[in-house]
Amino acid sequence: MRLIAALVALLVAAPLAAGAAEPIKRHGIAMHGEPKYSPNFTHFDYVNPDAPKGGTVRLDGVSGTFDTFNPFNARGTPASAVGLAFDTLMVASADEPFTKYGLLAESFEVPEDRSWIVFHLRPEARWHDGRPITAEDVEFSFRTLVEKGAPLYRFYYQSVSNVAVLDERTVKFTFAPGDNRELPLILGEMPVLPKHYWKDRDFGAATLEPPLGSGPYKVSRFETGRFVEVERVKDYWGKDLPVMRGQYNYDRIRFVYFRDRTVTREALKAGRIDFFSENSAKEWAIAYDVAAVRDGFLKKERFLDKSSGGMQAFYMNTRRPIFGDRRVRQALAYAFDFQWTNKNIYYGQYEQPASYFAPTELAASGLPQGEELEILERYRGRVPDEVFTEVYTVPKTDGSGWPRENLKIAFAKLAEAGWVVRDLRLVNAETGEPFGFEFLYGDQAQERVLLPFVRNLKRLGIDVRLRLVDAAQYINRFRATDFDMMIMNNAQSLSPGNEQREYWGSEAAERPGSRNIAGIKDPVIDELIDLVIAAPTRESLIQRTRALDRVLLWGHYVIPQLIAPYDRFLFWDKFGRPAVTPLNGPSPYYWWIDPEKDRALAERRRQEQTEE
Repeated sequence: MRLIAALVALLVAAPLAAGAAEPIKRHGIAMHGEPKYSPNFTHFDYVNPDAPKGGTVRLDGVSGTFDTFNPFNARGTPASAVGLAFDTLMVASADEPFTKYGLLAESFEVPEDRSWIVFHLRPEARWHDGRPITAEDVEFSFRTLVEKGAPLYRFYYQSVSNVAVLDERTVKFTFAPGDNRELPLILGEMPVLPKHYWKDRDFGAATLEPPLGSGPYKVSRFETGRFVEVERVKDYWGKDLPVMRGQYNYDRIRFVYFRDRTVTREALKAGRIDFFSENSAKEWAIAYDVAAVRDGFLKKERFLDKSSGGMQAFYMNTRRPIFGDRRVRQALAYAFDFQWTNKNIYYGQYEQPASYFAPTELAASGLPQGEELEILERYRGRVPDEVFTEVYTVPKTDGSGWPRENLKIAFAKLAEAGWVVRDLRLVNAETGEPFGFEFLYGDQAQERVLLPFVRNLKRLGIDVRLRLVDAAQYINRFRATDFDMMIMNNAQSLSPGNEQREYWGSEAAERPGSRNIAGIKDPVIDELIDLVIAAPTRESLIQRTRALDRVLLWGHYVIPQLIAPYDRFLFWDKFGRPAVTPLNGPSPYYWWIDPEKDRALAERRRQEQTEE
């Protein structure tokens, strides 16, 4: 049997030695070019390698609740903390567009055409129960995620044609023919699961049994709907690796759940949580005029966002016939008065994006030229003529709140699409069917933005029904594509790739739970996505992404809402922070508890209690 196994392993591994340029073992791999960090690097530049360990930090969980510790299937609402329990084969650096370095994998081999990857696991890698992490665990993880995990995994790993265990610590993934240079990096993101733990458990079910993992933390305490607490694994096998040094410095992290973000803000000001990301311009402007902020104990800071957070927008579900006409979708954009909204509701803090990749170099601008134009010429006659002749812009108003001229334009475009006003209602000129739809949302705070938008839509004769639902209904209806219009954001990276299929691809459009929110099914967009994925250089990636961006924009699948040029955080002054903030912005996982600050904060709170 050993001889047979050895022969099989030899045959599977044969391509490793084929050709004159045999692949070498690597410590890191960049999507384009070379990794920033050399093989002997000791830590990332944006961490403090000597950060002290200890203390407890309390973070806000997602508003609402959780009912499962299995985030890998499509059942239930997973707890925020659970991802900290699982290691991956590789990890990304936060100061490069897309580069991966080995975590569970000590090294890896990739040929020039990136048609396969071999991972060599670290011999010291261990599960929390002390058992070694093996190549069989990696193979099991891949097959389980594809067969029993959320549909996203089947879609994301569809180009993997084979996975084979070569020996106890070596596993090889082979890819289907095609030019997909990102696949080796994508496989590196795969969470690795313990085969021995899951063999007697139902992977497809929701569960509140804390999982067995291998990461820097494990679940220690929880109360459903209230909190999850994880504790640092003191003998964590990877704590001294260069990719882990200076990170995950707290002994305990407590994720606290509240009914909604209004309650969470009050909890922050009362000292019940330590760190909060503020997503409301209004609350940022007016909700924190409190003594703790004025005295500098509760820090309120903005950090410039150098990455692409993606476009937050009103997404129209083109699976609904009412949104099937591009002219209708464009017309509705003229009913959203961003200028008035930004001045009166957003406190002037936002910009309205004119790209899915704003504000980066990936965003389409001006008229197409160079490689971008060459690509788009292939599709002339299959994409809107405006792609070649007009610069995409979002509708502008005078900010008065009465966008009369824009509504006139909207009326004209609706008329072109066969809609007319009769008895103060917009109806189909042929069938008499009224124009109406439902706007689905899960956060009552959004009504401040929705109501003025709805008012303008009703001026067009459109019947809009607002439907507020709880978190569970919102998730379920989103997964089932059971909505007409909703506010969403497909976050973008600085190195777009396979996720674009999930966002805009035809196959994803019919798959429940996909991120193709608008339900786009366009062969041209599918081909443009393939070109983005196959980009051989960074410059080519930029040009191909701009072409994709431009065609998406002129499809009018969304109504651009906003983009923030910075991130807003509030945190109690108990943290030490690295001197360098990476491209992806600050993270509490790079911070640590500063003992002197922590003592000063505790003394202030004691004084307040005494005075009360």
